[in-house]
Amino acid sequence: MARRPEYQAPPEIFYNESEAKKYSQNSRIIGIQSEMSERALELLALPEDAEGLFLLDIGCGSGLSGESISEQGHHWIGMDISAAMLEVAIDREVRGDLIMADMGDGVPFRAGTFDGAISISALQWLCNVDKSYHHPVKRLAKFFSGLYAALSRGSRAVFQFYPESGDQVDLITQQAMKAGFTGGLVIDYPNSAKAKKMFLVLFTGGQQRLPSALGTENEVNHAQFTKREKVRTRNSKNVKSRVEWIKEKKERRRKQGKEAKPDTKYTGRRRAGHGF
Repeated sequence: MARRPEYQAPPEIFYNESEAKKYSQNSRIIGIQSEMSERALELLALPEDAEGLFLLDIGCGSGLSGESISEQGHHWIGMDISAAMLEVAIDREVRGDLIMADMGDGVPFRAGTFDGAISISALQWLCNVDKSYHHPVKRLAKFFSGLYAALSRGSRAVFQFYPESGDQVDLITQQAMKAGFTGGLVIDYPNSAKAKKMFLVLFTGGQQRLPSALGTENEVNHAQFTKREKVRTRNSKNVKSRVEWIKEKKERRRKQGKEAKPDTKYTGRRRAGHGF
């Protein structure tokens, strides 16, 4: 079995001129990319009567997913770290605008710019440590916080990706939640080794339900998370640990013969202007 691309080299190096040409000449690659792009747009659940929406294509590569966006009558901007892939997109005369950018450095657009975002086979690269200063948690956090800001409220972002493990899925979803997203995973054809595809569907607000997966019939096909549950658990834990920590610190000072203020009902409470 061939090694996964993200194990071989950083994306800007792996997707060189030779590799980039495959995305304009190999009919199998073109077919697979187009199929996944169309599925991502379906999960994006754009209004059927809407035309001319503005979408972001993250890791746009040679512009294959952008073509699917254009075919549905929408406008798009594509960002990618590989200069060779963007050159192929230019040669193919795609109808979207292109920028060269590292998604781990954030999403360089104004707040509320986009009506939605899609990404095909790119998200897992953020979990790599390709350079000495790369920190997956920080890069994911910066990316998701920037994306959340760049999307209009009530919109969605859909990522088709290839996680290495369940721990990697947890890492990615945790950072998405911390940035403000809700949503979950949709797994198409979960029992098929070849057809199985995983999509992370993120919501920027409002009550939204995850769409159904393909090839599952009556099986459970998705896992949904909500920001509210996460925040409640986190806050209750922090308040309790803060009070206990302060009381324990005071008790240690008393045992050492040092002065410590007496405990009151206000012990451990945050004061206005002194943090959250």
